[in-house]
Amino acid sequence: MRKTFMFLLLLVLAAFAAVVVYVQINKEPGRTVAELSERWATPPSTFMDIKGMSIHLRDEGPRSDMQPILLIHGTSASLHTWDGWTSALSTHRRVIRFDLPGFGLTGPEPTNTYTIEHYASVVVAVLDALDIDSAVIGGNSLGGNIAWVTAVLHSERVSALVLVDPSGYAFKSESVPIAFRLSQSKLASLLLKDFIPRSIVEGSVKNVYGDPNLVTNELIDRYYELALREGNRDALNERFLQSSPGAFTEQLGSIDVPTLIMWGNQDRLIPPALGKRFEQDISNSQLVMFDELGHVPHEEDPVATVANVQAFLASLNTR
Repeated sequence: MRKTFMFLLLLVLAAFAAVVVYVQINKEPGRTVAELSERWATPPSTFMDIKGMSIHLRDEGPRSDMQPILLIHGTSASLHTWDGWTSALSTHRRVIRFDLPGFGLTGPEPTNTYTIEHYASVVVAVLDALDIDSAVIGGNSLGGNIAWVTAVLHSERVSALVLVDPSGYAFKSESVPIAFRLSQSKLASLLLKDFIPRSIVEGSVKNVYGDPNLVTNELIDRYYELALREGNRDALNERFLQSSPGAFTEQLGSIDVPTLIMWGNQDRLIPPALGKRFEQDISNSQLVMFDELGHVPHEEDPVATVANVQAFLASLNTR
């Protein structure tokens, strides 16, 4: 019995040692903004000093547009997630997108604050910096949550909403990307500090697509390299600690601006059924479902999804 116990103990220790070695080998130091900008901050990227941060931002399309469109990405994404929509919209509309604090090239928030209401204040600060009184605000996932909370807390700054698989309600996921699961565990975050194999990022991105075969190597490169921006991994841990679902949902009924809600029916992170709940709670809203798309339908199929946005924006001009 004792020999069996010792043998099992040695096996456990050997396995633990192997994991430690694997983690050490796959640790990746943080990369500077300068290192990453050559690939990910090409024109028309700019950096603006806003709320103590150098925010990575792109401002495209005609400045004569009186109702610009501001797009907000989700957790662990970046302004690049909106490339497809921006290409289609910016020929006639002013389109603004930026990397949220804690993500992309913007990097950590200086006071380590990642609450939804603080993110909403950053949106308002971006509008202020660009001298924009109000805008159509769109967002995906966390970005969608920020968008509708901005409409709740700063209603005068929002003329319409486009919510793409937004978060906000408490929910139970069918499947959570492994990178998110690791970031939500304090023990894993401590033991696996600076550990981020490209394979984990690849699996996490494929997890949020309806068709994982659409995930390209360049797309994985983008998510992986921007995750390595100095400070982003620690910021992700804090974002999960500070931005819990449920806040402000009781005030959804106060939103009275026209709202387009879009949802991928293959979303395994945030249940598609919540799309109907948003439609019920926001009076002036309409819901469009995409049967084959996942949690990031705007990125997975920008052509099909932006067509609905263009129709929605056109309808605003007739009201």
